[in-house]
Amino acid sequence: MSVELNNESGVPVDEPAIQRLVTFGLDLLHVHPDADVAILFVDEAAMEQLHVQWMDEPGPTDVLSFPMDELRPGTDDAPTPAGLLGDIVVCPQVAEAQAKTAGHSALDEMKLLTAHGLLHLLGFDHAEPEDEREMFGVQRDILVGFAVQEKQQKRA
Repeated sequence: MSVELNNESGVPVDEPAIQRLVTFGLDLLHVHPDADVAILFVDEAAMEQLHVQWMDEPGPTDVLSFPMDELRPGTDDAPTPAGLLGDIVVCPQVAEAQAKTAGHSALDEMKLLTAHGLLHLLGFDHAEPEDEREMFGVQRDILVGFAVQEKQQKRA
């Protein structure tokens, strides 16, 4: 599984933690080990430009996802085929502001946004209430499961 990270934001990001989170999420969702995903961290100006270009909305946003091969989650018996999942773009400056409002760390917010973006790459959406419940439930499963795994590995 290839998880490529590139930080162009000018803000330090715990890239190894984000990479471990994405790998955990892909494993949890039975995505083929040869699937590729790219994560790009950009500043507010670059995110605003993307937000206007792709969503026709002003101002920077927190995360954008650009799916490529329209891969979907797999199962134990039938993992997702190998392919290019797509790109996740995160703005750490927006994440930091949201983290303050939410009362947690900027890293926790970037993990949340990355998990959210990953689910969008895999076809999840939250436009309808039922879809939102499903997506946010899987997002919670990824974040909680990852936190448990990280604690266990620190103890070992």
